[in-house]
Amino acid sequence: MTIENAVRVFAGIMILVSVALVHYHSPWWLLFTIFIGLNLIQSAFTGFCLPSIVFRKLGLKDK
Repeated sequence: MTIENAVRVFAGIMILVSVALVHYHSPWWLLFTIFIGLNLIQSAFTGFCLPSIVFRKLGLKDK
């Protein structure tokens, strides 16, 4: 698995977790979903993505 794919999987899992938290716990967890979306947008513009750094240190390969 490449770093790019791992970041996509990680973002998808975090969104699904936040939706479950909204459904079962509190609508305030939508702020977590917004945070995830904003981080995806900023990483597209700046190139900085903390999960990609972590995945690289865990040994995943770039394309």
